[in-house]
Amino acid sequence: MPEQDKNPFGRRATPGAPQPRPRSALLVVLVVAGALILFNSFLTQASVTEVTFSRFRAAVDNGDLLKSEPVTINATTVTGMVRTDEGEQTFVATIPPGYDPTELIDQLTEQGYEVGGQQPNPLMGFIVQTVLFIALFGGLYYFLFRRIGGGASSALNLGRNKVKIYDRKEMKTSFADVAGVDEAKEELREIVDFLKNPKKYQRLGGRIPKGVLLLGPPGCGKTLLARAVAGEANVPFFFMSGSEFVEMFVGLGAARVRELFQQAKEKAPALVFLDEIDTIGKGRAGPMSGSFGGHDEREQTLNQLLVEMDGFDASKGVIIMAATNRPDVLDPALIRPGRFDRQVVVDLPDLNGREEILRVHARGVALDPSVDLKTIAARTPGFTGADLENVVNEAALLAARRERNSVTMEELEEAIDRATAGLERKSRVVSDSQKERVAVHEMGHALVALNCKEIDPLHRVTIIPRGAAALGITMTRPLEDRYVVTEPQLKDQMAFAMGGQAAEEIYFDGVISTGAQNDLEKATDLARAMVSQFGMSDAVGPISLGRADPNAWMPGALPKVSAHTSELIDKEVRRLLDEAHIRAEKILTEHRELLNRLSALLIATEVIDGDELKAYFEGRKEIPDPATIRPTPKPEPASDRDTVPAEPTVAARAVSIPPAPPMPATD
Repeated sequence: MPEQDKNPFGRRATPGAPQPRPRSALLVVLVVAGALILFNSFLTQASVTEVTFSRFRAAVDNGDLLKSEPVTINATTVTGMVRTDEGEQTFVATIPPGYDPTELIDQLTEQGYEVGGQQPNPLMGFIVQTVLFIALFGGLYYFLFRRIGGGASSALNLGRNKVKIYDRKEMKTSFADVAGVDEAKEELREIVDFLKNPKKYQRLGGRIPKGVLLLGPPGCGKTLLARAVAGEANVPFFFMSGSEFVEMFVGLGAARVRELFQQAKEKAPALVFLDEIDTIGKGRAGPMSGSFGGHDEREQTLNQLLVEMDGFDASKGVIIMAATNRPDVLDPALIRPGRFDRQVVVDLPDLNGREEILRVHARGVALDPSVDLKTIAARTPGFTGADLENVVNEAALLAARRERNSVTMEELEEAIDRATAGLERKSRVVSDSQKERVAVHEMGHALVALNCKEIDPLHRVTIIPRGAAALGITMTRPLEDRYVVTEPQLKDQMAFAMGGQAAEEIYFDGVISTGAQNDLEKATDLARAMVSQFGMSDAVGPISLGRADPNAWMPGALPKVSAHTSELIDKEVRRLLDEAHIRAEKILTEHRELLNRLSALLIATEVIDGDELKAYFEGRKEIPDPATIRPTPKPEPASDRDTVPAEPTVAARAVSIPPAPPMPATD
């Protein structure tokens, strides 16, 4: 039998067949039994003290021999319990050759000792003890290694392939279940057509790609697309994660790769899907390899994968698909033509794609007729398919909790707020002074946003705590997906972020708080990106120095920037931040009275809708007197400890959707 058809235990790994019992189990039992024998021998030797016969006779004459324990005399030894300075000990003495023990027996009998003619044989007791220990170990072995399986049995089942095989009847996923990635579906329809009719492409001499690599952020539907390809083509689906190849023992990853490809060839036509292939496909002997030149198990697994992809013929009906969200770390030999010939990008869905995804996930949900999924899609830029599914599910749970018959826009809006900012924490008790500061901070963001043309329309301003740290949130509502961001838009974003701290300086006479921590981080990231990546600084010039690398500790990851250039970048970043801060201060100073009145209104209502706030700002609606507004009742704290905020340095955040620094479009 060829070597590649065997697993490390020497037997063919047939899918679905009962696996042979590992031989190592018997070895473990024998080792434990031997250890018990040695341990018992040690205890026996430690509990019995060998003495001379004369010393034993002296103990009898002195009365140190205990009458509570019998004295055993046989042809060669005499045994008894003796009282010593260290306590009671069992003495055993060898009877001298030619000595007649009759005299000793008579003496002991006269003194009232119980004398036995034969020493008890400890062998039977030892055998019983050993059998009990082995039985106990066997029971533990059965419970841990046979009943539990999985992680507990991994040490004895290393050779078993962990591939999950779904036959044709189990694959019911189709392209109708995948939405928002139309371009990716069109690319993969050709793969489906080949699996159904390979001769159509072979008659013209064309070569079908051996592998298809799906690229995209987590949650965008890469695995779902692979399942849909198998379901549409009606072929077996082999699923395995990259982390399941690598074990602590060298050679098992390569063996599993050989076994996977052998099984796929036997069931051709078939589709093999390797999820998170970057686990085993990282570049070798480079700064991203993780081994710093070492020849580790992951590298051997990758080498075997490269060999297998070279050695099989795609015309036999086996297609390899893989998914990763880190294409930058993959080995170039893995993604060259002839292995993964095609790379299909599964990116974040656009506005229409999000609407389609919402409709797919809302099929089994009772939606109210007033629900507008297009509006929900517009409110969720940057959301993945998994995020949108979670929004629909969370809205359904909220409606059920409120005992409603259908899901309304209110539940969907609340689900989006939960996904972007966290759960409302109305039970958190905030003092009046802190509440006033948070209201001023958030109203500063809102007024700056209303004065900046490039900021998306306001959606809602609230001072109800959310999530783990946010005491207040100012949310915007994007009108469209942005793929190109201009310099004025970035500067407006920085001024918007600086509005909270500027409002605190004006309202509280220069006394600021830690509430602007998150705002300053966002503004600094934007300013640094403008200077070092986007070429938006006259002093630095049109140059891109790369973005900050989270793996900056690795060799070659730090950008090559001189000290003078680094100092110049810092000065330009500071200049942009100062300009944004001055601009925010100027806007709020001009609208000081409006800042005071709207902050008081926000304290009373806790939530102000964006359209309503815009009407107040433009004078189309009169600002109500906060004294006429009934405050929202707060639950009583469970103890005195709850009357202070959970985090004394919590920051009130300004959330602009999408909150991440925008990136320029690429050609």
